[in-house]
Amino acid sequence: MKTDLFFYTGTGNSLWTARMLAKELGDAELIPISGTSGDPIVSGAEAIGIIFPVHMWGLPRRVIAFVDALEKNGSRYHFAVAVNAGQVAATLIQLKKRMQARGLSLSSGFELAMPTNYIPWGGPGPEEGQIRRIEAARIKIGRIAAAAAAKEKRPVERGPLWKNIFLTGLNRLAFPHIPTMDRSFWVDEKCDGCGICKAVCPSGNIDLPGERPVWLHHCEQCLACI
Repeated sequence: MKTDLFFYTGTGNSLWTARMLAKELGDAELIPISGTSGDPIVSGAEAIGIIFPVHMWGLPRRVIAFVDALEKNGSRYHFAVAVNAGQVAATLIQLKKRMQARGLSLSSGFELAMPTNYIPWGGPGPEEGQIRRIEAARIKIGRIAAAAAAKEKRPVERGPLWKNIFLTGLNRLAFPHIPTMDRSFWVDEKCDGCGICKAVCPSGNIDLPGERPVWLHHCEQCLACI
């Protein structure tokens, strides 16, 4: 079964997940969501996988824009993997509703816990914990690939009810402010103007006038630049 895996990644967890899925599925193509424009997204594949990180307990803006541009095809199998640090909350429910509003069906949705890369809240933690989480993710990716290859339809995965209510509420409060959370980003004299931060930013949020990065206030808080 030909599968297009559209992925959105900042620090690499979702890219790693997409690569592992592609290896398990076989006939799969990796396509970065950051490389898509506002034009309608057309795919000739039998199945589409959407792999993305959970940002602030919800969907990143670029993933929302991707869904809004995805062509309608009622016969195609759609599945999603929400990469998170242990708190997927209601992110996949949010995605399912967004797709339904466009006449698309999300046949299955999986959460995948990975080491967190969000430095302001402590980062990935001890190495042994990271290794355990990555190994558990490898096993689950095998199960996800098997379910996708069989075109299984199942309820999307979600967090406990209290997390869904509480964290979804926080996401709604934080979401309008996320693009300008880069106002506190800065560099000092150690910056050599190499431009790597601009190159890796998945939302095109960095410019380099005078060989120093300037953040443009449409940040996703992925922290790839840091």
